[in-house]
Amino acid sequence: MTTETTVRTGDGVSLHVSATGSGPAVVLVAGYGATAASWVFQVDALTAAGYRAVCVDRRSHGRSDNPPFGHRVSRHGKDLREVLDALDLGPVALVGGSMGASAIWAMLDLFGTGSVRGVVSVDQTPKMINSADWENGFYGLTDDNSGTFFADGVPQTSRGLTPEQSLPAHTRLVERLGDPTALGVRPEGTEALLRDHAQQDWRDVVTRADLPVLMVAGAQSQYWPAAHAEAAVRDTADGRAVTIEDCGHAANLDRPAEFNTALLTFLHDL
Repeated sequence: MTTETTVRTGDGVSLHVSATGSGPAVVLVAGYGATAASWVFQVDALTAAGYRAVCVDRRSHGRSDNPPFGHRVSRHGKDLREVLDALDLGPVALVGGSMGASAIWAMLDLFGTGSVRGVVSVDQTPKMINSADWENGFYGLTDDNSGTFFADGVPQTSRGLTPEQSLPAHTRLVERLGDPTALGVRPEGTEALLRDHAQQDWRDVVTRADLPVLMVAGAQSQYWPAAHAEAAVRDTADGRAVTIEDCGHAANLDRPAEFNTALLTFLHDL
């Protein structure tokens, strides 16, 4: 059984949250343009394994409000903290896809690990701008072009899985949900959010996190090298990395069975 609820943030934005199953809570936060519905294959696996799957639509995404303000990753991190507090879920595991992972790191940076048992980052490099000490950023993104790089949305890189190779994942999702828009669309008025997202460097937050961390990478990610996962956890106290083969950026959709195995193994070990 799935329950739907709305959490109102401190700045007056209504966030949509759905929860399915019972047991320890696993909170799933989708990436840019994606909706809570994109986690459907993980909800199936989590509830079957005895977990409560809680899916959050971030502001300007899915069924949440799209206000003309708050388009910063830090605000999304605060939103997530407010959702956890409002729902009183107890100890939780957090799973973030792409920008959803950045929202999680922002929350931990601002409010600490508190009631969080562990974090899973799904194909999100902790630093998107390439530099002399980090070559695992977004392909082609540098300090020099970071101000305009996302002016027209997320650019195509001609790397990793092609659109044709990614089509089966979209088809599976549409067939499962019966909704051709299930993958979501670019939220209107959120260009500032993309720019802010691109400027972040979460490496120190990942390294200092006093909890288990799993970095999942798609071997054929369209946006950055899969090596980001191993590099991100190299100096963590309790970090591990998994690279899924024949898999692009949307690891939970491209290879749901393999992703779910990695996720459930990590959760079992918490």
